[in-house]
Amino acid sequence: MGKARLVLACLVWLVLLTIGALLYKWLIVPAKQEQQAAAEQELVEATSGNSTYRHHLRLGLDAFSGYAVLRSDQFRQQLRGQGIKLDCIDDAADYRGRLQALADGKLQLAAFPIDALLKSSAAQGGLPATIIALIDETRGADAVVAYRQRFPNIDALNAPDTRFVLVGDSPSETLVRLLMRSFQLPALSPQAIVRVESEDQVLERYRRAAPAGPEVFVTWEPVVSHMLENDQMHVLFDSSQQSGIIVDALIVSRDFLVKNEPVVRQVLESYFRALYALQEPSEMKRLVAEDARAAGVELKPEQVERLVDGIWWKNTQENYAHFGLRSSSLPYIEDMIDRIRRLLEETGGLERDPTGGVPSRLFFEKPLAQMHAAGFHPGLRPEQIREDAPLPELSDAQWEKLIPVGTVDVPPLVYARGTARLTEASRQKLDELVETLKSFPTFYLMIRGHASDRGDPEINRRLAQQRAEAARDYLLEQGIPAARMRAMPGEITGQTTVTFVLGQPPFLSRRGSSLRLHPRWSRLRRQGSRIPPEGEFT
Repeated sequence: MGKARLVLACLVWLVLLTIGALLYKWLIVPAKQEQQAAAEQELVEATSGNSTYRHHLRLGLDAFSGYAVLRSDQFRQQLRGQGIKLDCIDDAADYRGRLQALADGKLQLAAFPIDALLKSSAAQGGLPATIIALIDETRGADAVVAYRQRFPNIDALNAPDTRFVLVGDSPSETLVRLLMRSFQLPALSPQAIVRVESEDQVLERYRRAAPAGPEVFVTWEPVVSHMLENDQMHVLFDSSQQSGIIVDALIVSRDFLVKNEPVVRQVLESYFRALYALQEPSEMKRLVAEDARAAGVELKPEQVERLVDGIWWKNTQENYAHFGLRSSSLPYIEDMIDRIRRLLEETGGLERDPTGGVPSRLFFEKPLAQMHAAGFHPGLRPEQIREDAPLPELSDAQWEKLIPVGTVDVPPLVYARGTARLTEASRQKLDELVETLKSFPTFYLMIRGHASDRGDPEINRRLAQQRAEAARDYLLEQGIPAARMRAMPGEITGQTTVTFVLGQPPFLSRRGSSLRLHPRWSRLRRQGSRIPPEGEFT
């Protein structure tokens, strides 16, 4: 029995020692460590300086050059003066992930193309963020590139085997949807859009493509310039030829905005001061080159120049205009959102409108309005509002030499029988054409009246011309400049119809990322002057 008691006592002591050891490990050691950590923290705080930052923000974006100002030293310096530290988080254009990060509070700010914001908000099922300013508009940095042999113009896209190779849910897809909605392309297949994951995959598909093949490549700089090194490739269409569709915005988490409205205004003021400091072309070219180099891409000087020419950064005054705070011909942001939303919905790119038919739910003008009311200006010199200049007037000979770009998708107009009098239904169709023409400010409009082959040919031709002129006159009443359009004779087609063809002068030359005008043509466009004879451009 004595031996048994001894063994039992040993077991009891062993259990007690084990419990004690565990208590020491789980309770006493952590408590001592916590006390030690607290003491060390107290020592650190007692011997540390005061932070210059009162706010630490995270901004989601990708490597697009239009966001270079957001990554610039000038912007960081301006924010530092306001006590704000900003971290830029590159998510490789994961728009849906970017919006979710805003909803979760992992990001406070983000850069977003408006089309991608609409799509991501619809997928997310809510509006966790709102637009507070416009960053830029792409006017040449995105392009539709194809083999000239197979696709000499936009009308040639009208084939069931045509395939648009592009990065899905990007501005490239929106550019294609703009073409699909605006031009007569009824033969396109529902599978016409081929989505890939990156611009590298677009390049890989291009390398495997044949000149007579069905593939069209939609991408951005510097990939566009790389493709155009092949003389057989050309640009069918690019973002310099449209307006108000490929637009980037600065958005903010609604939760953060409600809690920190003064901070949001400080961010905006700091951004516009940084942009103002970089407004000279030489400064912006330096920034774009350095920004690309930081991302591991070495751009050639001509690529840098094309990028800077192809991105219209929106300054303070332009933002005031877009948000309705000052007069200008620039479109109001509410109208821009609605146009983009309708484009996406009508082409199957947006299943539902996340704003519920109220575009104003997607933007918040108060920070800009406060800046405007306070007379904020980022510098001493005035800022210029960049607008599309009216197209110069053409001579009769120059109208005859216009190169057709594509036939606009306008349903057949209906006239009173045997007359050139437009019906109400036809006026509504022409109202839609007016909106289309606003999206393509760089093209002229050829209105062709086609005649029936039944009856007196001369009477038919006269009626066809009168109907084309009636359509022109109505468009003129709706504000389309007379210098931009002309009623022209059509063909004997079997029925009296009117078609609308966009055209451009033959002396346009393609240099890289956009269709560039001859220098003198550009100057004349800015001045609104008449174009001289074509020979003067040689």
